[in-house]
Amino acid sequence: MSALSLRRDPLRLLFSRAPWAGAWYLLGYLVTGSFLFAVVVAATVTAAALSVTLAGLPLLVAAAGVTRWCADVERARLRPFGEVQGRYRVPAERGLLVAVRTRWRDSATWRDIGYLAGLWVPLATLDCAVLAIWLTLLAAITLPAWYWAPWQTVHGARYHGYQLGYFPNGPHGPGSWGLYVDTLPTALAVAAAALVLVLAFDYVLVATARLHVASARALLRAPEDPLREAKEVLLRPGPLSGTPATSK
Repeated sequence: MSALSLRRDPLRLLFSRAPWAGAWYLLGYLVTGSFLFAVVVAATVTAAALSVTLAGLPLLVAAAGVTRWCADVERARLRPFGEVQGRYRVPAERGLLVAVRTRWRDSATWRDIGYLAGLWVPLATLDCAVLAIWLTLLAAITLPAWYWAPWQTVHGARYHGYQLGYFPNGPHGPGSWGLYVDTLPTALAVAAAALVLVLAFDYVLVATARLHVASARALLRAPEDPLREAKEVLLRPGPLSGTPATSK
């Protein structure tokens, strides 16, 4: 995940690709991931509800295909951070029942559902919270350019300024709390504080994107063969493989 590297000082990280690539990936998940979540849930629930009838068997096969397509969309979004390949079982014989058993006994199908549907709530909540804070801090940096534009009318008086808090009776009225940005020096001070916070929060944003990408890769990639190392050892030439045979 070199595109999401954290090995930079705060200033270099701010002007690097990492926070922007991470923000784009998280924002894309809130849109694309939410759509895929709805598609997968609708397809699987409908197929499961009708699986007690013969008409539900083709729907089960179709639901597995839809889930695989949705997982491929997420794999395509992961390509900037490394290629992710899935591996699915292929039915050994023809027949509807064989296709249903093969697809729904395949752990890859359930891993796809686990990511697309099972992790949607925690991932979407985390991504939304981190993006909201990061974008708010970025907007605060530009505050000196537009702090004067917002306004409110209180008891016939018009007040200009941006409210960081609650001011029901104007900037100096009772019952108020927070900071009312109505002068350029105040806006510059807020922008400077926001810049410092952005420099620190960039690490949170990139770390969140790395966590999300790692979760997606762990579930959407083909599972490793637990016997891979043993098979490699068996395929290697043995210590006597180069010894010439002796005649009796």
